[in-house]
Amino acid sequence: MEHDEIITSPYHGIIKEIVIKENAKIDEGEPLFIIQTLTGENKAIKVSIRGSVQSIEVQVGDEVIPGMVLTYVKDESFIV
Repeated sequence: MEHDEIITSPYHGIIKEIVIKENAKIDEGEPLFIIQTLTGENKAIKVSIRGSVQSIEVQVGDEVIPGMVLTYVKDESFIV
């Protein structure tokens, strides 16, 4: 399966919420995940392209580290 964008975690923390679902259409700037960082802050991970969610690689409660893959997104920005 070809992926156009790999969304990774910029933070070390815990997945508190998964906002998206597999195969969902998403728009640029839409939140995908909420991560609670080690400092206790909740940070939204947003997508930078319009597309569709190909797979979700984490679950609520999972510990994540910077660079860890969260999801794969197929770029559909070119589709009108």
